[in-house]
Amino acid sequence: MSAPTLSPRKATRPRPGHPGPARRDSAREEFLRALRRNISAHGFLIGAVLCFSLFSWYPMVREFILAFQKNEDGTTTWAGWSNLTYVFNDPAFWQAWRNTLLFTVLALLLGFVVPFAVAVVLNEFRHGQGYLRLLVYLPVMLPPVASVLLFKYFYDPGYGLFNRILGIFHLPEQQWLQDTSTSMLSVVIAATWMNMGGATLIYLAALQGIPGELYEAAELDGAGLLRKIWHVTIPQTRLILSLLLLMQIIATMQVFTEPFLLTNGAGPEGSTTTVVYLIYQYAFNFNNYGSAAALGLVLLVVLAGFSAVYVRLSRSSED
Repeated sequence: MSAPTLSPRKATRPRPGHPGPARRDSAREEFLRALRRNISAHGFLIGAVLCFSLFSWYPMVREFILAFQKNEDGTTTWAGWSNLTYVFNDPAFWQAWRNTLLFTVLALLLGFVVPFAVAVVLNEFRHGQGYLRLLVYLPVMLPPVASVLLFKYFYDPGYGLFNRILGIFHLPEQQWLQDTSTSMLSVVIAATWMNMGGATLIYLAALQGIPGELYEAAELDGAGLLRKIWHVTIPQTRLILSLLLLMQIIATMQVFTEPFLLTNGAGPEGSTTTVVYLIYQYAFNFNNYGSAAALGLVLLVVLAGFSAVYVRLSRSSED
């Protein structure tokens, strides 16, 4: 009786779609080598993500939760829609929105038109343009608090610069920050001076990108300065104008520093109370954090709409 013989085992091939052990090991080693090679970049990236999550996303999530909670005597309870109902029924809510929209309109009339006009004038200079750009941008480099306090001195009814100028022309003095008819305009003038430098430089860069042949052709057709601006400059910079307009709307609807420092936030008869200042009042003056978060949520929804339009315009400009 002969002993059974064992047939040699055939080598098995990995099934399609399933890499073998050697291939998996090589892929793992390649991943580890890439990780070690870029470990510093990943470290910076992780740090940035953590900071952004801690200081941006967490407050947003926390605000959303607070908007539907109520804290009484140290006890947090679910409030549902009561915070939003309280905010919408508060007369100060509607006054704050009216003031914010008024500030936005006035700020766009000054802060949108004036920087564009200054950029057009600067674009005509061929010598010393760098010094002029520095002079225009200088207010942006100053601390906002210092700039606001400077304008508070200008607006002083007793010894302010503006009333002195009016006195030279024998015009009646104004209660700039104490009068309901001039308080918001005074805040807008200060904010425009503080923030116009950045917009002016962006407009100037856009103007310098317009081909000179277009202006030469307009001059041959007999166009003057205003017609060249209307028929050449504005059409060529229309997209930049639209983007900056949306950016200024988003920024002006969040105004806080200027009215807070110039008029103590509210102004005469609440004429300078803005939405952001009302949020501040709810939270820190009335200790009503739920209503403050609810109002912040309303403002977030409004600004998100403008931001969506801005992102869409930005993508269209890239295309």
